[in-house]
Amino acid sequence: MCSNNMSAPLPATEPALWNATAAVIFLRGLGDTGHGWAEAFAGIRSSHIKYICPHVPVMPVTLNMNMAMPSWFDIIGLSPDSQEDESGIKQAAENIKALIDQEVKNGILSNRIILGEFSQGGALCLYTALTTQQKLVGVTALSCWLPLQASFPQGPIGGTNRDISILQRHRDCDPLVPLMFGSLMVEKLKTLVNPANVTFKTYEGIVMMHSLHQKEMMDVKQFIDKLLPPID
Repeated sequence: MCSNNMSAPLPATEPALWNATAAVIFLRGLGDTGHGWAEAFAGIRSSHIKYICPHVPVMPVTLNMNMAMPSWFDIIGLSPDSQEDESGIKQAAENIKALIDQEVKNGILSNRIILGEFSQGGALCLYTALTTQQKLVGVTALSCWLPLQASFPQGPIGGTNRDISILQRHRDCDPLVPLMFGSLMVEKLKTLVNPANVTFKTYEGIVMMHSLHQKEMMDVKQFIDKLLPPID
């Protein structure tokens, strides 16, 4: 189970069973904390990987009538043309980049790091991966969207993560982040990075609404195992 010193704003972590040679940084979404990944680890954990679960900061959320709740950035609306919290998104991305830098200082190569994954957390991971100068191997994007989409170029992003692998998953019955968001996002992603490295799958007929499902976690595990094999 993820553990954390509750007196300090440090991420909850699941250490590798021996020397960590890779890391996965998981971000949960609106209303959750880093501890929300504890149950998910049972099905996806690999002994050489360190799992890092940053806690979602608490802030007023416009969509929630300005009530304070765990949120990576403010959410104003739930339509593709809703105003976005640009400064909040960019600051949150810088915080995730700082986590990546810390793991590099700890001895893990940045190209042995995967970002992910659910809802608002997945959205932040995508934005971070597409804007950072740190070379990452992959990012998972579950039931999410691409923030500040209009700020990206019309063609490939170039730079260090042009060939990053992206695992995108969505369900057809999601009432909070509709499938339309996923469909729009995958088309944009395929113009920004190598389209051969973007995989998009929808889950049909599975009543799981806006939440994680075991089938999703198994897809994530396969993605991680492929990109982050043990080093001999």
